[in-house]
Amino acid sequence: TSYFACPGWKGETQVMQMDLAGYAVSAGSACSSGKTKASRTLKAMGFDNLTASSALRVSIGPSTTKQELDGFATVWLSAYRRFKARAA
Repeated sequence: TSYFACPGWKGETQVMQMDLAGYAVSAGSACSSGKTKASRTLKAMGFDNLTASSALRVSIGPSTTKQELDGFATVWLSAYRRFKARAA
């Protein structure tokens, strides 16, 4: 399980974009499914509200393939570039 944080790019927005592309991810901790608050775990680790609410939680398992990881990275980076272009 890893978190990716891009301050200013809301976690919920990232979740929707990845869901539309076929990837199941979360913007919160596993125990807060369905909630849109900033991750308490990241806040406890010292991240500010902006960063914690901009985080995307991604989990992989033993059956996750390299092709799935590459596909995820391609889709996420494309969405990130669109976000950065709009934010500029």
